[in-house]
Amino acid sequence: MFDQFSPLVNVLLLSLVASMGTALGGALAIIRRPGRRAYGFMMGIAAGVMICLAFMELVNEAWELGGPTAATLGFGIGAVFMLVLDYLAPHLRFGEIEYHGHHPEDEFAVSDDSSLHPSRVRRRRRRGLNWGNHEGVPVDTKLISSGLLLAIGISLHNLPEGISVGAGYMHNPQFGLFIAMAIMLHNIPEGLATALPLSKGGAKRGYALGIAVLSGLAEPLGAVLASLFLGSFQNLIPGALAFAGGVMVYITLDELIPSAREYGSVHWTSLGIIVGSIFVFLLSAWMGV
Repeated sequence: MFDQFSPLVNVLLLSLVASMGTALGGALAIIRRPGRRAYGFMMGIAAGVMICLAFMELVNEAWELGGPTAATLGFGIGAVFMLVLDYLAPHLRFGEIEYHGHHPEDEFAVSDDSSLHPSRVRRRRRRGLNWGNHEGVPVDTKLISSGLLLAIGISLHNLPEGISVGAGYMHNPQFGLFIAMAIMLHNIPEGLATALPLSKGGAKRGYALGIAVLSGLAEPLGAVLASLFLGSFQNLIPGALAFAGGVMVYITLDELIPSAREYGSVHWTSLGIIVGSIFVFLLSAWMGV
């Protein structure tokens, strides 16, 4: 299937497949908003996929290709890169969005419109005139702004995740396909987390879904850049695979699991991690990578 197009086109197609997970998650957020158990379970799945993909596939493959030095350096640089990016880039992490005094565990409910002062409701309605949904719900501009900052953060995650697709394909096309399929599942909860505050803030459904889709398009960008670079520097492929693994582990430990345990059910988060891990095991066995 990979012989029909050039390597660059194949990488672009695979990364687009992976990025579609954010679109699926965004659609889920506007169709049916998750409760505490569902949120914890889905974020747990994302975490399980990332951890297993990082250690069992990316770092392990880097170790076999380039030895312990390349794997260790690449992994460490990837983790430090995300740490620095967290400090320098303006974005929100998972779970940092303010829901007007309601804990997100309560079906992620934003406060009742009736509890707001009438003047605040009117002011929000005027400000968000172009964003208001078809039901005429007043727009909460603060929540929408927070959702946009969260979308920036998820885009920052997707960029280095795209590197793993590009590096995986340059190593072995089948391996790149495997990574893309695993990341697609991981991206579903991230797309949900992107669209949810926008939807709850009163934005149009199409607007919330569109932002989720756009946040996923950072992935093809990272994949294409990685494939262009690694096409000229093949000896850096092991380090690039380990780099992507370090990024994934940092995101998982710093954001996904803490958010899932705080705003979701602890037991359902653990179950999700197990399910996500099993998915990677089965996918790896099925594809023979």
